Amino acid sequence: MDGRQRKNIQTGIEVAIVLKQNQRSGELTYGVVKDILTSSKYHPHGIKVRLEDGSVGRVKEIEEE
Repeated sequence: MDGRQRKNIQTGIEVAIVLKQNQRSGELTYGVVKDILTSSKYHPHGIKVRLEDGSVGRVKEIEEE
């Protein structure tokens, strides 16, 4: 699913995000969504979320079940 569409992201789902400091390398961080921080329906670089461990970044992948 597309991590740039807010409708595809809900709290409690597993996602892969890119942290601000890892944008150049593209290193992904995996976790469960705690809060959705982007209010718009779409963002070209991914919807910004906070994971349960406190990490904040933009969604690059949504883990399918």
